[in-house]
Amino acid sequence: MIEYRIRPLRPEAHLFEVTLTVAKPTPEGQAFTLPAWIPGSYMIRDFARHLVYLEASCQGETLPVAKIDKQTWQVPPCDGPVQLQYHVYAWDLSVRGAHLDTTHGYFNGTCVFLAPMGHEDQPCEVDIDAPEGTAYLGWHLATGLPRLTGSELGFGRFRVDNYDALIDHPVEMGPFEYAQFEACGVPHWVVMAGRHKTDMARLCRDLKPICEHHIRMFGEPAPMDRYVFMTLVTGNGYGGLEHRNSTSLMCARDDLPKRTDEPGKVRDGYRNYLGLCSHEYFHTWNIKRIKPAAFTPFDLSREVHTELLWAFEGITSYYDDLSLTRTGLIPPQSYLELLGQTLSRVYRGQGRHKQTVTESSFDAWTRFYKQDENAPNGIVSYYTKGSLVALALDLTLRNLTAEKKSLDDLMRLLWARYGQTGEGVPEQGIQPLAEEVAGCEMTDFFEQALYSTEDLPLAELLAERGVELNWRSAASHGDNGGKPGKEGIANLGARLVADPMGAKIAVAFEQGPAMAAGLSAGDVIIAVDGLQATQGNIDNLLANFLPGEMVEVHAFRRDELMKFNVKVAPTEPSTAYLTIAKGGLTEKGKAWLHWQGNE
Repeated sequence: MIEYRIRPLRPEAHLFEVTLTVAKPTPEGQAFTLPAWIPGSYMIRDFARHLVYLEASCQGETLPVAKIDKQTWQVPPCDGPVQLQYHVYAWDLSVRGAHLDTTHGYFNGTCVFLAPMGHEDQPCEVDIDAPEGTAYLGWHLATGLPRLTGSELGFGRFRVDNYDALIDHPVEMGPFEYAQFEACGVPHWVVMAGRHKTDMARLCRDLKPICEHHIRMFGEPAPMDRYVFMTLVTGNGYGGLEHRNSTSLMCARDDLPKRTDEPGKVRDGYRNYLGLCSHEYFHTWNIKRIKPAAFTPFDLSREVHTELLWAFEGITSYYDDLSLTRTGLIPPQSYLELLGQTLSRVYRGQGRHKQTVTESSFDAWTRFYKQDENAPNGIVSYYTKGSLVALALDLTLRNLTAEKKSLDDLMRLLWARYGQTGEGVPEQGIQPLAEEVAGCEMTDFFEQALYSTEDLPLAELLAERGVELNWRSAASHGDNGGKPGKEGIANLGARLVADPMGAKIAVAFEQGPAMAAGLSAGDVIIAVDGLQATQGNIDNLLANFLPGEMVEVHAFRRDELMKFNVKVAPTEPSTAYLTIAKGGLTEKGKAWLHWQGNE
């Protein structure tokens, strides 16, 4: 057995102290390593760079420590247990890292727990201690780790089967608020850290049907005996990371349900938060247990490539919002608005014509997770494009089987063949199972959807279900799509962000007026037609011009003031919105959305 102890050593200095004991070190000298990345986030993070102090001992005698590479250390052979003590600097306020201050503590095991090489399959026990001092007497602890000692939400000792399990249970500590509900007999904890005034009762009521939808879709019983939603509430945060029986989330305060909200109404921000919770919960099956063969087991020392992220993130992204309608939390038109926004994100970038969704999956490490200002022009997201592939696959399976089978059945088959057996999904493993569900070959579909840059026939597939796909130009530079809007508005063809001096170009879209005039990403527009420009007023300034007219734009590039003559024009009709046909959803449409009420 491998033993760990972790405690917040100095919250004000953001330091965790970790003690690691190996009872029977390897005879040639025990080596230790820390992961370079965390499952679910496909980028080399080099967590070892946050270790600021490390020493080793054996039976009270100090051992020399040799560093082998950027994340591996080794001690010489010794008789008896080897003990490591080290400090981890924790100031990464994200769902991927570790963070500690006087208000709360949080960590992922990948950031703090060194793996004793050669012992990764041994059981691990970990003591998690509270910080010292009266200021921390009110702190609780939330984690999915199986508990040996201590009360629920208390500090104590925990045990897991191996190192892989140890690093798949994040920990939140602090004076957080919490609530509980049951879904299909499984207790679910909702933990909210940070300043907020959340309507916890409503949040539990709304999360319950989402969780039950996912559990029942894959089939009871659920694969976990408890689950924890851990959310850090900030001013404008957003993100999530899945784990085997928990999820770490970040959200903005305004995205949470308020006690003053109108009953039964879901604000846009709250809809986004519920979709995020749904997304990470769906991952309990789709990536945590059904996973690519390339991830079975994980090699956390280096990049591991797979073409299948479109299935694990794209299919999950498809179901996250769809389930909100299926459970009655939002009406169909609200879901179609979200789908229109997804379509807009994919179609606005020329990257969809240059990269397939499988290439996007494979290049996640170097392109998707390391996006630059040209990303929309050069790549496509396996999240958004993958969700459209999932939509097309779902509707195609329904058509091929006269509505008797769907993507739901394919997911259940993946669960039975791979999730419940522990076997990894082969790189070409999705198509054969889809063909098994459909009862026919689907080569043409998969060739188009996965290995070409052709647009999917979504308009035709949706029309059969009483949904019309419409396209228009952007009504403003901040238009996200999803709704009807005014067309023919003069536009720069750029994505703008606020800057103290004006409006900064974050992305200059290919074939857009800004790029054609010589404006580039990073340029800060300070004046349009001689008038001061900001991100907030630039649309109003451009509204004085008709499409095709020339407008004088002044901008700073670095510290150089430059003048550009821009021929403004409406954007291409790449902003999508969907509407329910006059006759309403067809029976196929209602079956797809599981909708029985008014539209």
